[in-house]
This record gives sequence, C-alpha cells and structure tokens, in this order.
Amino acid sequence: MISNFFNLIRIFRIISKKQILIDLRSPKYFRFIGYILALFFAPVSLIKKSREDYGKRLIDCLSDLGPIYIKFGQTLSTRADLVGAEIADYLRLLQDKLPPFDGGVARKLITKEFLCHSRTPLCHPCENEDPEKTILDSRLRGNDIRESSHDALPFSHFDDTPIAAASISQVHKAQLITGEYVAVKILRPDIHKKYNRDIKLLYFLAKIISKFSKAKRLKPTKVVDKFHETMKFELDLRLEAAASSELMDNMRNDINVIIPKIYWDLTSENILTTEWLDGTSIYDTLLLKEMGLEPAKISQDFAVMFFNQAYRDGFFHADLHAGNILVNKQGKIILLDFGIMGRLKEKDRLAVAESLFGFLKRDYKLVAKVHLRAGYLPSNTDLDLFAQSCRAVTEPIVGMPTKNISIGKLLAHLFKITEDFGMEVQPELLLLQKTLIMVEGIGRQLDGNVNMWQLAEPWIKKWAVKNLSPEAKLLRLVKHYLDSLEDII
Repeated sequence: MISNFFNLIRIFRIISKKQILIDLRSPKYFRFIGYILALFFAPVSLIKKSREDYGKRLIDCLSDLGPIYIKFGQTLSTRADLVGAEIADYLRLLQDKLPPFDGGVARKLITKEFLCHSRTPLCHPCENEDPEKTILDSRLRGNDIRESSHDALPFSHFDDTPIAAASISQVHKAQLITGEYVAVKILRPDIHKKYNRDIKLLYFLAKIISKFSKAKRLKPTKVVDKFHETMKFELDLRLEAAASSELMDNMRNDINVIIPKIYWDLTSENILTTEWLDGTSIYDTLLLKEMGLEPAKISQDFAVMFFNQAYRDGFFHADLHAGNILVNKQGKIILLDFGIMGRLKEKDRLAVAESLFGFLKRDYKLVAKVHLRAGYLPSNTDLDLFAQSCRAVTEPIVGMPTKNISIGKLLAHLFKITEDFGMEVQPELLLLQKTLIMVEGIGRQLDGNVNMWQLAEPWIKKWAVKNLSPEAKLLRLVKHYLDSLEDII
C-alpha cells in the first residue's frame, strides 16, 4: 500500500513536470486535475510553459514512467477512438527501447532458470531463489559454473552485449554446444514485480476516471483489461513461443516467409531461445538493391503474407515494425518477435473481407448488410442511411489515385461510422486496422509506387469466389449446425 502511494506520487510528479494534463488538448476536467497536481508537484510548470511540442512531452513522460507505461502507450496508439487521432499518431512514435541490463545479470538469470534444483532446462525457477546461491550450491557440488560455461549454460559462447534491448526484455546472441547459433530473449529482472505493481495502479486510475460522466463512455477499465490480456503474452515467453509455433504451422506452405525455429528445451516463462537468422532490415531499400533483390517484389510478397495471415488463417503478427522484419539473401521475409499477435474469428474475417469486396464494387448496400449480419450494427439500424454514410466517406477516397488509397484508413473511416451508429468496434478489428497501416507504410517504403488496392484486389476476389459462393455458404451452415449439435449433446 505504501509502495503504491509513493509510486503514485512519482507518476504525478512526472506528469506535472511534462505538463501533460494542463495542455489544451486535454478535456476540461483533466486540465482541472492537472492544475491541482502541478500546484503541488511542479509549480514552475504553471509559470513557465514548455517549448517542446506535446507529442515529444507525451513520449518522454511515458518513457520516464517506465517499461509498463511504454507498453500501455503503445496499446493506446491503436485506440484513436479513445485518445483521439492526434495523440494516437504521437503514441505510434513511442520507441520500445531502454538501456540494457548487464550481461552478467543475464547469465545469472539463465543460470537460475536452467540449473534450478534438477538442473534440467525445463525446471521452473523458484520464486525467491538467489542466482548467487545457485552458483554457490553448484560450487559445493564441485562444479564451478563461472569457470565451466558448458556446465553452467547450454552455450559454448554467450555474447554479454545484447543485440537489442526493449522495455520488457533484451536479446543476446549465443552458440549452442552443438554449433548452432541462437537468439536468447531474456525478461528484465523484477519485471513481473514491477508489472504487478503498475497494473494495480492502472486499474485504480481507470476506476477514478470512470467516475467522470464524459469519460465513462470510454470504458477505461475495459482498456486496462485488454492491455492486461495482451501483456500476458509478453510476460510469459512460453506463450510467445506458442504463438510463433502456431504461425509457423499456418505458413508452412508460404515459401516466401521464414519463422525462426523454437528450441523448446531452452525456453521457459522468462527465457526464449530461437534459431539465429541473418537478414537485412526490410526498411533498408538501398542495401536490398545492392544484394540484387527487388524491393517491389518484396513489397508484394509482404502484402500477400499479411493478407494470408489475417484473412486466410485469422492469426496475424501485429507488431510489424522495422526491427521485427528482415529479408535474407534469397529475398525471403523473416519475421521476429511474436509478443503481440492478433486473432480474428471466422465471422470477423468474413465480414471485413466481404466489406472490402463491397468497397471494391462500390456496393455500399452490401457493406451495410454485412455489418448488420455480423452484429456490428444494432438490429434497428437504417441500412440505407448507413450505406449513404459509407458512400460519403469512401467516394472521395475512391476518386483519388489508387496508389494513394489506404485500406487501413478506409477501415478506420468504416469503424468510425459504425461507432456513430451506436456500436463499439471490437479491439481485434482495431488492431487489424492499425497493423494494416503499418503494412502499407512498409510497402510504400519499399516501393513508392506500390498500390495496395491492386495487390489486394485479386486476392480479395479470389477469396470471394472461394468463400462467398453458394457452396461455401452451405458448407459453413452445415459446419455451424454440427458444432451447435455437439454443444447440445
């Protein structure tokens, strides 16, 4: 309780110093709270206005608050419906980077994880066990693990300098005794303790914000619930490994995509070991050209890869920033880091793809019918009015040069219309929309003339023939009937 109180004081001081709440972008009731906090914790901010723009102050504020708040800010970047488009754009610039922790500490954490009690890689670490005690116990058994790396770690070499350090974890390169190179991802020390402390505080603040009538509709507690659910993947690396394994199974026949192999016997809640894959950042178009590769071809392969993940499989990588996508010498796409994944039910995949099909045909009545059938609209919705609203926001976009049309932004307009008609957009669909914008951005980085509509159109039409034919609809109806029958039995 006392630690939470002091943590709250720390948060208030940082927020006040960065002048986050007293900015004119904040709602009036937040500004009122901001002035009170500033009076107590940063009175200078009431006199001296910061010269930094709001976006930089917001990003610096979340970075100063710590790793959990960085991740929370990234979650909010997908919810423009909650924080507004301007703030969501700022939050997308939030870099998930922190100074690395010491390589010696990383070795101790691995020792604690894999030499605990039974000295088997899969043993579960004791909650309060001290890595130094583990080392001492090993010495008493006649094994000085500081001197014998083979006895201490399952690596013939372990690089103490991480290749990447983020808010939750960092990654080291190592070599197995059998010769293979691997990437070893290690959670930060005490990250579980810090997370448990901060998530309680976020729930507490969400309940307070819910007391304000104007903020109640934003459902802040549900926002924290979704964040909590997402963080389970990031704080248990076995779940990330499982996500990687599932994606690998889904894409086993996709010849242009590579998912790194998991070393399950060297993976636990706190450590994830995967094969090491060499590649060039997908953003480095100059180097890709020097390698003899065609960025336009890579852009096309990347778009098709995402369409297959999202619409064919219903399970997609939702953190497609530059550090997580490499291209090898053969031009194949390498995906890394599966901590944030999106999952779409068949109903949602059908609805989104059929809506895009309707937009391609400029059949806005079809889009309206799809939304009603999927349950995205209240049953008493005036479909003609909804179709007219879709036409109003879509026709100006359709009239633009096709290379400037953003499918992600089109979906954002569609979701906004849905909200205006009284329905809350599902978080999974918002995550899809945010990821689509990232995919389009990467596509344009690779090829300035890329046309996402042209890439999507044959795929969507092929999908429509397969999924919207009378035979396909009949098969889904029979499957639904059999599933319902099983539930009854």
